This record gives sequence, structure tokens and C-alpha cells, in this order.
Amino acid sequence: MSENIEDLFLKYLTVERQYSAETVTAYHEDIDHFKKFLIENGGLKNWQDVDKLDARVYLSNLNEHKYQRTTIARKISSLRSFFNFLSKNEIVTSNPFSNITLKHHQERLPRFFYEKEMNALFAAAKGDGKPLDKRNSAILEVLYATGMRVSECVNLTLSNIDFDVSMILIRGKGDKERYVPFGSYAKNALQDYIKDCRAPVMKKYDQDHDFVFINHYGKQITTTGVEYVLNQIIKKSSLTVKIHPHMIRHTFATHLLNNGADLLTVQELLGHSSLSTTQIYTHVTKEHLQQDYQKFFPRAKKEQNNHDQD
Repeated sequence: MSENIEDLFLKYLTVERQYSAETVTAYHEDIDHFKKFLIENGGLKNWQDVDKLDARVYLSNLNEHKYQRTTIARKISSLRSFFNFLSKNEIVTSNPFSNITLKHHQERLPRFFYEKEMNALFAAAKGDGKPLDKRNSAILEVLYATGMRVSECVNLTLSNIDFDVSMILIRGKGDKERYVPFGSYAKNALQDYIKDCRAPVMKKYDQDHDFVFINHYGKQITTTGVEYVLNQIIKKSSLTVKIHPHMIRHTFATHLLNNGADLLTVQELLGHSSLSTTQIYTHVTKEHLQQDYQKFFPRAKKEQNNHDQD
């Protein structure tokens, strides 16, 4: 293989495309990696000899060696650009990487709790009715009632809560604010916690701040503290699954959609900037939507009847 061709390509990236030295180096390394692969798998005399089969086998090799998807995408993109350059300069007749595509990344569906599981968690959170048990119940109720992130939960202040209208002002990512309502269960749990746990513990340890949720020394609870609380609740329950604060958020969204809430409402309540982020929760509602479609859409049954007549 001619080193001059590769040097011309790297010079083209530097001078005409004005890529940074780091980017040019990455291209160089990707080309060298492909060359090494070809040499180890039968050798190669000229770039013109590379065909689509070589490209597909190389892609399979990257997957077999468990390269990260982003790394594979970069390597394939580098080689596609390289062969585009060779093709434009009539060094090769076609680009073997032109139609090479990566397998679609399978989005991991969010794990959520079913209603019976949530009821088991609420029962376990009550514990023996000790002051910190009331805090634990309040944390679980608020997370489930609002779908807030754990970071939003630990930074929640008393001034953010309006008990008269049952609304919480949540400051989310990028300091974006949103109002989220909460129900009677969360309201009662919060008021019991503030009166029977927060106030006496804050007084005992001479603490003075506005954060709603505290640790056993009266200081602001941390995200790790909330995770610990939820893990303790799981241990006391009959459930054997692992728990993470974000699972409560997933559960909030899933239960809303399952009970008929529209996607835009859920997007606003979750504080998602993009609707596509919210759409992942629709996976559990497809059966429900199919049932509604068959039940309410006029032509659904007519089409079935027509097929029956045929």
C-alpha cells in the first residue's frame, strides 16, 4: 500500500478541511488499524483491492472485539471519508464503506414498578412509625407523586411547596422551572414528616436551612442518602428487585400514560426538553392503546367485518 496516498489524504484534511491535529491523528490511527486488520487477514497490496466484503468483515471484527458503538461509528466514518477521497481522485472505482451501516442501538427500556409493587414499597416505608420512617415515606411519596429527579428532590426547599394548592415548584436541569401538582398521599406524608421528624431533628442539631429533606443530623440529604433510603425500603419489603431513584420517575411516567395522560402533559411534568425523550415510556402503553383503538375507532371493526365477509 502506498504511504503517499495516505499522506495526501491527511494533508487534505489539514489544509482543505482545516481539521485539528487531534482529529487528523484520529483519522490516521483509524486507517492504520484497518491496514493492520487487512494484513493480519491475508494481506493487501493496493487500496484498489479492498471490496465490500472486506468492509463487512472488518465491521464484524470490531463488534466481536466489543468496541464501543461510538468507536465503531468513528472508525467506519473515517474509512468512508478516506475512500471517498480515493474515489474522487480516481484511485479506486468505488467506496466499499458507502453502504456499511451500524446495527441500530437497542434502547434500554426503563424499568418501572407495577402498582402492586409500589403499594408494597409504601407499606414497607412506613416502618415502625419512627421519625425517620416518616421522612422515608415522604421521600417515596414525593418522588412518585411528582416524578422529580433525585437531584431535584434533594434540592427541594420548603418555599417551593404550596400546600394550599398542592403544587411544587421544581428547578430542573439548566435551572429550568416547572410546576407539578401532588396528591393527598404526598401532602399528608410531607406534613407529617415536617412536623414529626424534620422540625425536632433540626432543633436537636441546631440546623437552620430551607431544604425539605434532611439526614439524621438535620443537614440536607444527599443523592446517595436518598438511594440508601430507597434500598432500605426495598429490604423491608417483599420485593427482590434492585431499586434506583430514577425507577420511581419511570414509574410515575408509565402510570400516567397507562391511565390515559397524553404525552405532552407527561413531557411537561417530567421537564423533558424533547418529546422524543418522553416517548420511550410509551412502550408499556401499546397494548392499552391497541385496546382503545379496537374499542373506539369506527373503522377498526368495520374493516374486520369486511374481511370476514370476504
